[in-house]
Amino acid sequence: MITIFSAPKPFVDVHISMIQANAIQSWKALGEGVEVLLIGEEPGLLEAASELSVPLLPIRSRAQSGAPLINELFQAAREASNFSIMCYVNTDIILLDDFLPSVSLVVDRFPEFLIVGNRWDLDVQKSIVIQSRWTQEIRSMVSARGRCHSPMGSDYFVFNRTQFADIPAFTLGRSGWDNWMMYKARLEGIPLLDASAAITAVHQEHDYAHLPDGKPHYRHPESMQNIELAGGYEAMFRLRDANWILYQQTIRRKHCSEWEWPRKLEADFIAAFGTGFMARLTRMMFHPVAALSYIRSKISKSFQKSTESPQDPEKTA
Repeated sequence: MITIFSAPKPFVDVHISMIQANAIQSWKALGEGVEVLLIGEEPGLLEAASELSVPLLPIRSRAQSGAPLINELFQAAREASNFSIMCYVNTDIILLDDFLPSVSLVVDRFPEFLIVGNRWDLDVQKSIVIQSRWTQEIRSMVSARGRCHSPMGSDYFVFNRTQFADIPAFTLGRSGWDNWMMYKARLEGIPLLDASAAITAVHQEHDYAHLPDGKPHYRHPESMQNIELAGGYEAMFRLRDANWILYQQTIRRKHCSEWEWPRKLEADFIAAFGTGFMARLTRMMFHPVAALSYIRSKISKSFQKSTESPQDPEKTA
């Protein structure tokens, strides 16, 4: 039924290795209708894939930092997939038994779609054991000490294999590309479904030691490059911009009372006309304080450049 694919981090750090193995085992345990593909050549990944009995695909090209490129990951998975429905998920996310029924409901309703959702953050310090009640144990842990993450982005994306064939060369593990996915769905008139209330995605907490300088992804230059590739901040859509709701066994359009106003008007305009001058103008209208700060910085830089004294020709000769 579905191909779940991901690009794991190196299997070197003990904790990172454990939570990645937990996640991959949870995907395999979803049932026979699930195909799991791992992509990459990170240290320890070949051995881990063999131990977990999961196919491993090579990385074709990488960003300058060495991180995988999203378009390459998606294309590699698309070519190797045996199913028409695909799901990219981060390798620290545990999926439970509500995942497949939720996806099936959407597949039966729409020919094209993008399913996204919020996650639950949970401190996991031991390997999970796949047995008859393992999902109930994870739910009990989430209920007791899990924290609902702020709805900034998504850690999983379910879509038809024919979609997102033109995804830009975003860098994995940085900000922006997940927001572009949601923007792209709205731009093309594809139902964007928020499945936060239907799919329990459990994020196993970890540090950022695997990233340069140990900083969170949104502080890295490649995040800014991703945003530029996406078309600017105008394309930074979030879960709040989903126009459909998946709730247990029900699919419905988002009610007027559930929208954030006036964000809905802004998102609708950008989704209708795409990024560019009009989208930037719209963003400035809806965010006047940020627009004023941007204009002032531009004027300040222009003034500084105009008042700089020219260098002595003899010194530059």
